[in-house]
Amino acid sequence: MNEKLTSYLNGLFASYDGVKSVAELKADLLSDLQERYREIKAEGKDDETAFKMTVESIGDIEQTIQEVASLSRVLERQVVTNFSSSNLTQSDFAGVTAHKGKFTSSALRGSDFTNADLTGSSFKSSDVRDARFDGANLTECNLSTLDLSNASFNKTTLVRTNFSKSWLVGAKFINAKLTDVNLTMTALSKTVFENCIFDGVDFTNSNLSGLRFEGQTFIGVKFDKAGLNKVSFKGATLKNASFQGSLLSKKYYRAIKTISFDGATMDKLTFASLKGMEANLSNVTVI
Repeated sequence: MNEKLTSYLNGLFASYDGVKSVAELKADLLSDLQERYREIKAEGKDDETAFKMTVESIGDIEQTIQEVASLSRVLERQVVTNFSSSNLTQSDFAGVTAHKGKFTSSALRGSDFTNADLTGSSFKSSDVRDARFDGANLTECNLSTLDLSNASFNKTTLVRTNFSKSWLVGAKFINAKLTDVNLTMTALSKTVFENCIFDGVDFTNSNLSGLRFEGQTFIGVKFDKAGLNKVSFKGATLKNASFQGSLLSKKYYRAIKTISFDGATMDKLTFASLKGMEANLSNVTVI
C-alpha cells in the first residue's frame, strides 16, 4: 500500500518536479499519510477503505502545492549578490532584483542600475560616478561615504535612503520623491533637483549653496547648519521646515538673508522662524 500512496502523491506533484520546497512538502506528506493509513487499518478497515479514507483526510492539497511552488520560485529569482571590493565599471544591472545586495568598496563608475530593485543594498565607500539609478528602488539603501558625482536619479524610489557624507556634485534628481532620506554632511555643489518632493529629508551640515529648489515641496525638512548661500526657493512650498544654525555662527544667519523665497508658500511656524533670522519674506504666502 505504501507504493500506492507514493504513486498517488507522484501524480499530485508531477507538475512541480525540481522545486525544492515542494519536494520537501511531498516527503513530509507521504510520511503523514503512511501514519494515517496505519491508524485506520488498526481500526479494522480493509485496504481499499483505509486508502480512500487516508487520501480524503488531506483535503484539497493542490492549492497548497501551488502556493508553495509559487513562493519557492519567487525566492529562487531573488539572487543574493555580494560584489564587494569588485571592479564593476560600466556594468549592466538594469532591471535586476538584488535585495540586500553588497556593492561596498567597489568600482561601479558608469554602471547602469535602471529600474533595478536594490532594496536594502549597500554601496558604502564605492566609486559610483556617472551611474544611472533611473526608476530604481533604493529603499533603505546605504549610499554613504562614496562618490556619486554626476549620477542620475530620475523617478527613483528614495525611502530611508542614506547618502550621508557622500559626494553628489553634479548628480541629478528628477521627478523623485525623497522620503526620510539622509543627506547630512553631503557635497551638493551643482547638484540638480527638479520637480521633487522632499518629505522628512535631512540636509543638516550639507552645502546647498547656489542650488535651485524652485517650485518644489518640502515637508518636515531640516536645513540646520547647512550652507545656504544664494539658495533659491522661488515658488516652493515649505511646511514644518527647520532652519537652525549654531548660536555662534554669524555665517549661517548671513546666508539666510541671501536666500530667495520669492513667491514661496509656507506655514506660520516656518515663516516665524525665518522672520526671526531676518530672511527676505516680502513676497511669501503664509498658510
